[in-house]
Amino acid sequence: MQHPRPARKKPGFASAALILSLCSGLALLTISAARAAEMSDEPRPLFVEGYAGRPSYAPGEELTLHVSSSAATFSVEIARIGGRRETNWSSGPVPGREHPTPQNASSHGCRWPAAVSLKIPTDWRSGYYHVTFRARDGGGSFIHRNTRTAEGSCYFVLRAAEPGRNSKILLQLSTHTYNAYNNWGGFSLYGFNGRSGNQGHRVSFERPPSSQFGTWEQPFVEWAERNGFVLDYAANGDLESRPEMLKSYRLVLSVGHDEYWSGPMRDNLEHFIGAGGNVAFFSGNTCCWQVRNEDGGQALTCWKQNAQSDPVYGERQGYSALSSLWSHHLVNRPENQLTGVGFLWGGYHRSHGQLMDGSGAFTVHRPEHWIFEGTGLKRGDAFGGKDTIVGYECDGCELTWNEGLPVPTYRDGTPKSFTILGTAPAQWHPDDCQWYDQWENGRKGNAVLGVYTRGGTVFTCGSTDWSHGLRGGDAAVDRITRNVLKRLSQ
Repeated sequence: MQHPRPARKKPGFASAALILSLCSGLALLTISAARAAEMSDEPRPLFVEGYAGRPSYAPGEELTLHVSSSAATFSVEIARIGGRRETNWSSGPVPGREHPTPQNASSHGCRWPAAVSLKIPTDWRSGYYHVTFRARDGGGSFIHRNTRTAEGSCYFVLRAAEPGRNSKILLQLSTHTYNAYNNWGGFSLYGFNGRSGNQGHRVSFERPPSSQFGTWEQPFVEWAERNGFVLDYAANGDLESRPEMLKSYRLVLSVGHDEYWSGPMRDNLEHFIGAGGNVAFFSGNTCCWQVRNEDGGQALTCWKQNAQSDPVYGERQGYSALSSLWSHHLVNRPENQLTGVGFLWGGYHRSHGQLMDGSGAFTVHRPEHWIFEGTGLKRGDAFGGKDTIVGYECDGCELTWNEGLPVPTYRDGTPKSFTILGTAPAQWHPDDCQWYDQWENGRKGNAVLGVYTRGGTVFTCGSTDWSHGLRGGDAAVDRITRNVLKRLSQ
């Protein structure tokens, strides 16, 4: 007898859920595959960025531009930024190529190959040159078909073909400071803009740069060139690597935020002053940190507040090259000896939360001095407040008052011949000074305008923001600047 077949069971609740789950999974896989196919049509990000092979060049030398780009082609434009913007050279399409960024790009450079090489024409004028990279495409092949553009930039400084032939005034641009604040690749010499708040101690010029030229030096350059003052230009590092050029000039200028100096830079400029050369510091926070140039001037090191980590500290064979404050008691070479003033006796004015209600003006103390000739200023008058020429970071000297006039104490390295001509209050932010083991709590300082003579004559304005008065057309700032340039360039 044949056995009956067992009855077929209906799907239970659990098995139905399993089937539904499998179907859903297949659907998701189908959707994901479709999305992946769609994603493959999306265009890659468009970018172009690069850097010059060196901070400075001379006419006739080979300029190299090192560029990484996701574009098939890009173009290059080179313009001199002076009294007016002058476009000197434009390229045709340049093949684009993307290059990897090394992990240590911030400290040791990108090491990208040269994408463009150009022999600099001999008729190009000394100056600050802005390089613009431009890329353009049509977006994706099937979706996101938009016209897209990308733009990057870098700079280089062009020295004079024959130093001193066309001008006896040399403006050395604050390229060390530009590099110190540049966080491309993740790190600068500051924690505030570093990756995860970390501060680096070595920065390379061989990476896409940032620049502070437009903030401080450009207003000065525009004013000077429009008013008939011919200037030659150099990078900070040229004072170290090309000291022979100094003998061709009567006056060397520092403008704006000239914060980072190497020992050889100081040595060479102080020798220039001792031999009768003149210097004008239309700058503040000047020569604050000592750096060591490395890799032939392609990188600089500064341990700053972490000086105990500097290998020089560990050697304990003298601290003259310690990369910390020039005014640090271990270095024992305060910037006052060069500039007449220093940051330890200066600080902030209307910045970093300090003296935010300050006037931004200097008060005149000795109006009979040649610096003030033709200004009409009198003792006790204030000038420059409209344009806040006392601002951001300021340098001063330890001073006392004698019959209502400020006089240096000379205990901080200020030269014995230094004369204080103007002052404005300034002070440090507590977060900036407490690390220094010889800081006096509650110290108040000043931005100090003054002059001294030791072989040559040295003028200092004690503020980063002097050139803002030139941009704003302040009559007193204009006349004082003329007095300095005309007298000290002879």
